[in-house]
This record gives sequence, C-alpha cells and structure tokens, in this order.
Amino acid sequence: MARRTSLVSLSQISDINMTPLMDLTFILLITFIITFPLIEQGIAINLPKGKAADMQNAVSRSISLNLAKQLYLDDVPVSKEELLESMAEIGRNEPDTTIYVRADRKLPYGDVVEVMRILHEANITRMALVTEAE
Repeated sequence: MARRTSLVSLSQISDINMTPLMDLTFILLITFIITFPLIEQGIAINLPKGKAADMQNAVSRSISLNLAKQLYLDDVPVSKEELLESMAEIGRNEPDTTIYVRADRKLPYGDVVEVMRILHEANITRMALVTEAE
C-alpha cells in the first residue's frame, strides 16, 4: 500500500502572537482605571450630603476626621499637636494652599469646630468643608 502523506516536516512559525499580549494590556488598563478613584479617596468617611461647587485644581491639602475621631493629613494619621504644627508651617510658607476638611456626618459639631479652630490659629484663610453630592 502506498503512503499518501508526505514526510516533509512542518514549518515553524517564528512570529510572536500579539493577541494575548494585547488582551493582558487592556485588562490591566481597565483594572487601573477602576481602582484609581478608590485609591484616591484614601480614608473611608461618610460625608454629609449637600449642594456645593466643584473643587478647584489648586494647591490643596486635605484633613480627614473619621467616626473614631482619628485625624489624617493627606491620608497620614496625625495627632492634634502635629496637625497644629503642620498647619502653622503651611500658613507661614504656603499661604495660597487650600485646606479641604472631610469629616464624618455622624460626628458631633464640636469636633469639626475643633479642626476649624486649628486652621484659624494657623492663619489658614482658604478652607472648605467637603460634602457628598446629593
């Protein structure tokens, strides 16, 4: 019986298949797009709801006060004394810096006033209370 298949070896493909690489790239890109806003928020705080203007993209710092009454300066835990020193330095060296105050909606009014008093003592004139859009 005669053989119908040839004995010639198959040729090797020397190209790199780019499709899996592109799929992986798009998956990573989508993952970063979804997770970036979550990383940006930092401290989990239930902000009060209110109608307010959008925040401007100027030089700014943020102070967060959570329900456990822990203070954070730009997502770094600080004590009241450290916050007072940092704000005094910003008041002297960077007077155009805007300070955004983020406080939990269930906190007593006096705790937020305490943070505002620290800002006032440090001669910070540009401050804003951050709220959640309605």
